[in-house]
Amino acid sequence: MSVSENLQALRASLKPGVRLVAVSKTMPVSVLREAYDAGQRHFGENKVQEITLKQPEMPQDVLWHFIGHLQTNKVKYIAPFVHLIESVDSLKLLKEIDKQGARNQRVINCLLQFYIADEETKFGLDRSEAQSLMEAMQSEKLNHVAILGVMGMASFTDDQAQIRNEFKQLKGHFDWLKNEWFATDERFCEISMGMSGDYQIAMEEGSTNVRIGTGIFGVRVYNK
Repeated sequence: MSVSENLQALRASLKPGVRLVAVSKTMPVSVLREAYDAGQRHFGENKVQEITLKQPEMPQDVLWHFIGHLQTNKVKYIAPFVHLIESVDSLKLLKEIDKQGARNQRVINCLLQFYIADEETKFGLDRSEAQSLMEAMQSEKLNHVAILGVMGMASFTDDQAQIRNEFKQLKGHFDWLKNEWFATDERFCEISMGMSGDYQIAMEEGSTNVRIGTGIFGVRVYNK
């Protein structure tokens, strides 16, 4: 099927209120434009160099999600335009995002990334680290970041029970943060979880934001 047909089928399978982010890493701008022409506006990239090359080549109403591990020294390159940084995993990074938000006179939306997978290669906070981050935030004047929710990646496994349990963990982290720190903040409402192979389970467990690449663009060919 074409990119347009894949998007149409995916949208029909989404629960009401769930956002579809097209993970366009490694894809050329011509393919992103196919998705754009089919009505897609949210695109996700995981490398700073790639997102900064694509952003000027795409229409200005594209909403860019940064979903990869972000180094503090790279924040300045995406701060002028990024719609949502989904991968905040330290106070140091959050403070740098706030600094660059101030320089660009804008508030940058963020999600706190939690480590929920049974894989050492994944990044993210645990509950105690998130507690420390939130406590530190209370004494910091971070006026140019807005924390909208949480993000996590499940293990790469065929064990659906394990995947479901990991998504339940992330929903638990969200509920804890909402109750403890964001009870009166209506902006804190996002749970970003679920990719091409597990987004149906993610939606059942409360996802508001699914990140799908292969299901839209097909299998990627990585340059060696």
